[in-house]
Amino acid sequence: MSGIQPHQPLAGITVLDLSHVYNGPYATFLMAMAGAEVIKIEPFEGEHLRSRGDMGGAALPFAMLNSNKKPVTLNLKSEQGRALLKEMVQRADILVENFAPGVMDRLGVGAAVLHEVNPRLVYGSSSGYGKEGPYRDYPAMDLVMQAMCGVIECTGYPDQPPVKAGAAMCDFMAGIHLYGAIMTALFERERTGKGRTVEVSMQEATYASLASNLGMFHARGAAAPSRTGNRHGGLGISPYNVYPTTDGYVVLNAPGDHHFRAILEVMGRSDLKDDPRFTSRSTRVANFNDVDTLIESWTSTLPKHEVAKRMQAAKVPCAPVRGLAEVMADENMHARGSLQWIDHPELGKVVLPHSPLIFEGSERRPIEPSLPLGEMNDEIYGTWLGHSPEELRAMREQGIIS
Repeated sequence: MSGIQPHQPLAGITVLDLSHVYNGPYATFLMAMAGAEVIKIEPFEGEHLRSRGDMGGAALPFAMLNSNKKPVTLNLKSEQGRALLKEMVQRADILVENFAPGVMDRLGVGAAVLHEVNPRLVYGSSSGYGKEGPYRDYPAMDLVMQAMCGVIECTGYPDQPPVKAGAAMCDFMAGIHLYGAIMTALFERERTGKGRTVEVSMQEATYASLASNLGMFHARGAAAPSRTGNRHGGLGISPYNVYPTTDGYVVLNAPGDHHFRAILEVMGRSDLKDDPRFTSRSTRVANFNDVDTLIESWTSTLPKHEVAKRMQAAKVPCAPVRGLAEVMADENMHARGSLQWIDHPELGKVVLPHSPLIFEGSERRPIEPSLPLGEMNDEIYGTWLGHSPEELRAMREQGIIS
């Protein structure tokens, strides 16, 4: 197929992407930007994310996750559609899906069947709770998973109801792990010549991110607060909070004693360096409120970027709390090429992410904007698989492809 760039780590690898929304598509996005040829297989109405948002057929989240993919349509509920998928599997290296457990098996194209077609295939699957276990058939979306994984319970203030994390963290944690699992199996295949099935559940992929909260619960048991607001999840670092400024907020924390001494220097309060409330992390944690009051009395007199500039110059972990417009225009990410302005055929000029995975010695693969539904049907089914124009026309008439 066209577009293969030999200098990319996954050049020559073909991925069949049946996944939808965030979880699977992020894993396959990482593969595409590393040089793989990703064929995005969708039902006639398109995957769920195409219809979200108020910006027409290709809302920004879809564009973010589907750069450099080749979209085709396929009716997997038809016998001919399943046969066409098997044709592609014969030539593919990886297949990715994040349907509910059992869907692919019920369609007759589960992992066991596809491995008979191509024993070298790496079959990647992700779901909310995994394909085995008592929760197997529970429906799962990011909000639901945040609740089940403990994320919502530990987010917010102890005297207020819990709130969800603003980011879709369970979906993307699973997508990252799915990419890692598939790459691990691909590495194994290079040694053995044989593919395997890998599975990632959103629940299991999220658990380790609660490390600070779990540590506090282990140490304090029922006495541990469920939520700590903007303070450290394990209440083990002080200062560690969001502080007001004249034009917004900053975050600031001092994981080491030398960080706190630097904070005192920046604030012009070196006179407090021997204050028994502040001499060690333990004493500062015991005096959270005094620490926060001290810092807030200084940050509230300056703009957020000035506070951050002074603290960063002193090597103190600090940053302004930025809005989405600031984040999308981030100087560092644009300079590194991880964010790029792209002329998108359906959305106009937009900022799109590149992969956060940097492969030194290889130039970044240029971002190719996401394409309309079924745009590559002729190239994939005709040029790649070798079906004639007459066969393609018959497939359309029979409802196999659109």
